[in-house]
Amino acid sequence: MCETPPARVTQMPADVETLPGAAADRLGPPGAHRSGQGPAHDLGIRALTVRRAPARAGVERGGVGRQDRDRRGWLRGAPAPRWVRALPLALTAGVCVTTLASPEPLDLGFLLGAIPPLAVLSYGPAVTAALGAAVVVMLSVPAFQLDRPGQTDVLTVCFVAVLSVFVAFVRRRRDVQLDTERTIAEAAQRAVAPPVPERVGPVRCAGLYRAAQFGTLVGGDFFDVRESAHGVRAVLGDVQGHGLAAVATVSSLLGAFREAVLDQPDLESVAARLDRRLMVDSARVVHAELFATAVLVEFTPDADAVRVLACGHPPPVLLRDGGATEVDVAPWTPLGLGLPGARLVAAVLPLRPGDRLFLASDGVFEARDAAGVFYPLLERLPALAADADPATTADRVWTDVLRHSPTVRDDVTMLVLAPAGPAGPAGAATVR
Repeated sequence: MCETPPARVTQMPADVETLPGAAADRLGPPGAHRSGQGPAHDLGIRALTVRRAPARAGVERGGVGRQDRDRRGWLRGAPAPRWVRALPLALTAGVCVTTLASPEPLDLGFLLGAIPPLAVLSYGPAVTAALGAAVVVMLSVPAFQLDRPGQTDVLTVCFVAVLSVFVAFVRRRRDVQLDTERTIAEAAQRAVAPPVPERVGPVRCAGLYRAAQFGTLVGGDFFDVRESAHGVRAVLGDVQGHGLAAVATVSSLLGAFREAVLDQPDLESVAARLDRRLMVDSARVVHAELFATAVLVEFTPDADAVRVLACGHPPPVLLRDGGATEVDVAPWTPLGLGLPGARLVAAVLPLRPGDRLFLASDGVFEARDAAGVFYPLLERLPALAADADPATTADRVWTDVLRHSPTVRDDVTMLVLAPAGPAGPAGAATVR
């Protein structure tokens, strides 16, 4: 979600090398805390080169899958865990063995009454009916020595068993309906934001998205990578709001981007098309005030240079020679507020072999720990990206963000782009 976090100013650590430059024109809200150390414009910093630190223990790609599964627990629609499925069977077997082994009658009939309702949590009507019948048999057969339960007790358990079978039937029908609806919803959401291919033209890609709203694949963040006659173009952005309410805006922006990639001759025109799309959508609804922050990049056909536009969004991070540096980009207003077309000019960054670009939403930059400290992306990214492909880099960062801020309340989006084509001469980012 697009917010303006409070500014923080803290002392720069001694092991961070800074390159002086005039950064007072940096857009305040998106980048005031990007380094995790304080506002860039207050400290007069144009870029940060962070020394490579040892990798944190336990940061590995497998951790992401476990965290993702935790997002959909048993009470949120996932299948019941094994211990819940085993509970009615274990209770039935335990009562049976205990009563048969005891020399004296035991008053354990009340435990048997809980078995059919427990079966409803995990099983369908057939298994629930079988367990209910087993309970009635155990109450009726003298060999189980259940202290001679009365007729009222047996009738009560029979009624509970029949009612449990009915509830299991209704639950099973609703589960089937919900599974069908979930499958349709996931297909629709993946159609809006399909997975990024591993390679687009001369660029290796990896995207990671974790929506803040449980049970959804799409929220307020978006990204896409497309190939055009002018090179590979990519976008990552964050629309106003998050969750299902922002899906329509995300769909509109992605559709406009995919068309503009094919039609527009330069990156500035692509940004203008997205801006116009939001302005038109906002005009249709009274007081809609739709806007989105976004960063757009365009690789040359040979992937030896990249052009970057930042519209109210944190600029990409350049991974080069074991360091992490924010690309120096002139800030512009967010999309949907009217871009200054005559002044909108992309920054040009020549690329070297091994360079990578890391793009992220504010769900990464603004993740806080229990003490309110922002996630120090620039400090940790070099170690997390060391000797890793784009997909592994995104996975490691996501795992590390969760370690820093276990309760992530905003959409988290990452896009890692690694040019695989020939690289030209080295150079610093410049604004034409």
